[in-house]
Amino acid sequence: MKLADLTPQHFLWRMEGEVAVIRLNRPERKNPLTFDSYAELRDTFRDLVYAEDVKAVVFAANGDNFCSGGDVHEIIAPLVDSDMKELLAFTRMTGDLVKAMIHCTKPVIAAVDGICVGAGAIIAMASDIRFATPRASTAFLFTRVGLAGCDMGACAMLPRIIGQGRAADLLYSGRSMSAEEGHQWGFYNRLVEPEALEAQAIAYATRLAQGPTFAHGITKTQLNQEWSMSLDQAIESEAQAQAICMQTRDFERAYRAFAAKQKPAFEGD
Repeated sequence: MKLADLTPQHFLWRMEGEVAVIRLNRPERKNPLTFDSYAELRDTFRDLVYAEDVKAVVFAANGDNFCSGGDVHEIIAPLVDSDMKELLAFTRMTGDLVKAMIHCTKPVIAAVDGICVGAGAIIAMASDIRFATPRASTAFLFTRVGLAGCDMGACAMLPRIIGQGRAADLLYSGRSMSAEEGHQWGFYNRLVEPEALEAQAIAYATRLAQGPTFAHGITKTQLNQEWSMSLDQAIESEAQAQAICMQTRDFERAYRAFAAKQKPAFEGD
């Protein structure tokens, strides 16, 4: 499947080499999500599993903000009048976006600037690597609108990233986590000045795209599958995964390049 020429209706998409750059496109409202953008993002990340021409993804900010969560008027208002069947269909759909990001087999780098709250914070959380500017403000603010903090996998994933106590603080209170806190706690891998954020995220993603991309997909799979494994199971699973990677031509290319004192040119097979 080829996705480089994708023309989505509800978010922006462009290619930088083999890196797809995604951004929400409602900067005048700090880029809220809608029912349509949720569904189209979910479907796109599902398709990325099969995309041969996309090797990595950057989920970028737009207009000095990342995402303000679900649109108050286009999502929240209709949900107030929905029945249980409709509500469960919606919450399952939002969770399916996270699952699609986790299972897309491509590294996903979030480039966060400004507001990153609600479902926007979840998208950042579900990414593999997170860059942010010093002015990034991240909040899992579900309890502030009368909902539980356990939205879209937050109670499973956030404690694994920043620790149980810190996650509990953010999920109970709904308060904003500063960029400095996020960096100190390991939520953000790197703080970058706003004018350099997207370029650095794309440069990082490009380096990954030039690497052994089949092996990157295996790495992403193992990082997620091993959450629910015992140590013995994880070691065995990694033994099998590594044996699979040892059959790839990239493994052979790396050896031959090393023997010739050259840099390997990986091709993802």
